[in-house]
Amino acid sequence: QVIISFPDPAHKSDIVQLRGPKKEVEKCTEYMQKTVADLVENSFSISVPVFKEFHKNIVGKGGANIKKIREESNTKIDLPAENSNSETIVITGKRANCEAARHRILAIQKELANITEVEVSIPSKLHNSLIGAKGRFIRSIMEECGGVHIHFPTEGSGSDTVTIRGPAQDVEKAKKQLLHLAEEKQTKSYTVDLRAKPEYHKFLIGKGGGNIRKVRDNTGARIIFPTTEDKDQELITIMGTEEAVKEAQKELEALIKNLDNVVEDSMVVDPKHHRHFVIRRGQVLREIADEYGGVMVSFPRSGTQSDKVTLKGAKDCVEAAKKRIQEIIEDLEAQVTMECTIPQKFHRSIMGPKGSRIQQITRDYGVQIKFPDREENPAPVADPAVQENGEEGGEGKDGKDADPSSPKKCDIIVISGRREKCEAAKEALQALVPVTIEVEVPFDLHRYIIGQKGSGIRKMMDEFEVNIQVPAPELQSDIITITGLATNLDRAKAGLLERVKELQAEQEDRALRSFKLTVTVDPKYHPKIIGRKGAVITQIRTEHEVNIQFPDKDDESQAQDQITITGYEKNAEAARDAIMKIVGELEQMVSEDVTLDHRVHARIIGARGKAIRKIMDEFKVDIRFPQSGAPDPNCVTVTGLPENVEEAIDHILNLEEEYLADVVDNEAMQVYMKPSSHEESKAPSKGFVVRDAPWATVNNEKAPDMSSSEDFPSFGAQVAPKTLPWGPKR
Repeated sequence: QVIISFPDPAHKSDIVQLRGPKKEVEKCTEYMQKTVADLVENSFSISVPVFKEFHKNIVGKGGANIKKIREESNTKIDLPAENSNSETIVITGKRANCEAARHRILAIQKELANITEVEVSIPSKLHNSLIGAKGRFIRSIMEECGGVHIHFPTEGSGSDTVTIRGPAQDVEKAKKQLLHLAEEKQTKSYTVDLRAKPEYHKFLIGKGGGNIRKVRDNTGARIIFPTTEDKDQELITIMGTEEAVKEAQKELEALIKNLDNVVEDSMVVDPKHHRHFVIRRGQVLREIADEYGGVMVSFPRSGTQSDKVTLKGAKDCVEAAKKRIQEIIEDLEAQVTMECTIPQKFHRSIMGPKGSRIQQITRDYGVQIKFPDREENPAPVADPAVQENGEEGGEGKDGKDADPSSPKKCDIIVISGRREKCEAAKEALQALVPVTIEVEVPFDLHRYIIGQKGSGIRKMMDEFEVNIQVPAPELQSDIITITGLATNLDRAKAGLLERVKELQAEQEDRALRSFKLTVTVDPKYHPKIIGRKGAVITQIRTEHEVNIQFPDKDDESQAQDQITITGYEKNAEAARDAIMKIVGELEQMVSEDVTLDHRVHARIIGARGKAIRKIMDEFKVDIRFPQSGAPDPNCVTVTGLPENVEEAIDHILNLEEEYLADVVDNEAMQVYMKPSSHEESKAPSKGFVVRDAPWATVNNEKAPDMSSSEDFPSFGAQVAPKTLPWGPKR
């Protein structure tokens, strides 16, 4: 058992202690290190800044794009919420996979906009001072330059390269500011902090940054306002040379002093316009207050019929607010209401997801857009009116029936605003109306365009953001319809025709690959053409990229001498030539029988036929040995080209002579080793054994020879002569 002690999170230590038996601790350590390595490998994370306006393109219709990127890169990709100000997309997974996903996402952004990326060399020792506390300084440059992204290298890397990415014009602007700030830092720039109420900041900055730009241009100082991420919302920082900073400080302090000088003023506003300013809980007035230093604007109470509006705040802010209110009134008086007729069936498409497209148009053109109520049960088209009592058809009895060509109420979209803006908004709405075009595509290609389970057509619809309708098969029609925004139709049509082009090329290729020819070859040669385990025919098929079909032996209806070759014409002919070359060689071959002593067959064949295969490969012949029970067990057949057959026969006859000598010797030895039947009958019985005989002494003397006169002198017999090794002569 191992006890594992993790450090207190407050200590921020990386040390984990393990206690227990040595082997168990080592095993546990190895496991933990492997687990940590896996976690680190799979938990690599990178942040990719992408302009908010392009997030929807990266997600794609129905999330198709982002799903594809996630699946192909095997990463987790998190996008900020729609209502978030963040532009950062976070990718998590293996390092290589994360880099691949990042490349895909940035490629989409680059394709959609004129995004450029430049590298600037700034000494690494200045990086922290350029970034500022919690990124304050660098954030101000990014916000001022249209939201460009500035990336500094990892601290401690020693790299001087700073990357700026964004629209080309903004990148150049940010580059100049960054280099200017770096130059100031190198010359020991002077810094001063000012404080001003947060509500003054927008006024100090001015519309489009006009006020603060004027101060910067006059003094050459850099002025940094707090962002929503800064804790101190009153702090304004001035940076630059001492002279420039003091001059900018003087101008800003004068502006702040004016803002602190509260005045009260009034203006006349026609009561008919009052409602515009106070509806929706005074939303318009709050925009004015935020923009003009927190000025207070008071409209008379409803029903008093007073036209006096009171403003209270800094003098400059009051004057600016009065001017803005007057501009709004001029807009209201110049407002018109315009109708835009679009069939109700397209309204949902025009609105976009959660009304996003309409919201964008109202913001872009400063207009109000109102859609009609839906017509739940559209009235059926009536038959032409029948003339009665001499009245003309199509009119009621009073002759005042509505013109059938006039637009339906449910089709009319109402736009309110300045005339020129309403007209522009109307054009924008009409541009969102789906348009249908027809594309002629050969009917036989439709199923390939649809793809397996509709995958092909779905991919095109997602890619081009259109709807593609393929006619039902029973109609046998060549017309495919594409419906979508006019801006997308050309791309969709081009994409569809490109796919048709690819399919037609594939069709032509299939037709070329379907060329067939037949070769007449005697069936007796088929096994040789096929080769051992199909080796020969497989090589021909692979080399010439063709399909070769042999007749089915069990099918009597098939011509047994016909071989079919399918593929490109040139390849099929080359394969035919290769087959006929083999046939030509086979036709030149001869077969000769040779008498080979059956006793050496096994040795010539070798273990598992290894030896005979070597001979056949060497002499390019086929050698067949007789089957068991053959009439002539010594007859061996050799087949091949005449000269090869002759050489192979000479070789195996030489082997026979060599092996046969061994066979004869072996047989002679076996005969010698085997006792004769006469000697076997004279062999003494082993059933009688003498034990403890007088000669069986401790000195292990041999038993007495009964035929010896020395061992048995009393027998008086003559000593028998010694016998020869091969027995007595007869």
